[in-house]
Amino acid sequence: MSKRILVVLGHPVKESFCSALADAYVNGAKIAGNEVQLISLSTLSFDPILHNGYNSIQPLEPDLLSAQKAMKWAEHLVFVYPIWWGAMPALLKGFIDRVFLPGFAFKFKDGSAMWDRLLSDRSAHLLVTMDTPQWYYKFVYRMPGHNQMKRTILKFCGIKPVKVSSFGPVKNATLQKREKWLAKAHAFGRDT
Repeated sequence: MSKRILVVLGHPVKESFCSALADAYVNGAKIAGNEVQLISLSTLSFDPILHNGYNSIQPLEPDLLSAQKAMKWAEHLVFVYPIWWGAMPALLKGFIDRVFLPGFAFKFKDGSAMWDRLLSDRSAHLLVTMDTPQWYYKFVYRMPGHNQMKRTILKFCGIKPVKVSSFGPVKNATLQKREKWLAKAHAFGRDT
């Protein structure tokens, strides 16, 4: 059964290993007969700063309105990005701040600390690169970036399950290792 899949490439550099992972995933998903859209944040035109917090919502640029429309369309979301300083790049965080707005991604209930999760009925997969050894990121740092994206953003908005696949360390990876990771991303797309 085919799915509607949105892939969000959160690396600010257009030509990156994250870009290659995203392309591999997209190709695998298309081969399997899925409908796929790709959003590359490096090509969008938007202000990533939420200037007034959530006190007053600043108007969304056309690229962000299109991104919201694509998220509503999608049944499965894939985010591809690097871990920098323990978390996602500022461009991806700014995108989330601007797009995952109250009334779109969640809505607090009047007179209650509880909220409605407005992006339910979607699943997600995070394809994350890093230079920190995975065991060190997990056991010493306790995966702050993975937890932020999985628990405090996506699951908060009702997106589940959320699968996380880490690739790294990338910095000194051989060509053979990188090709193995690309084949893995292709298989993830094909098997979604």
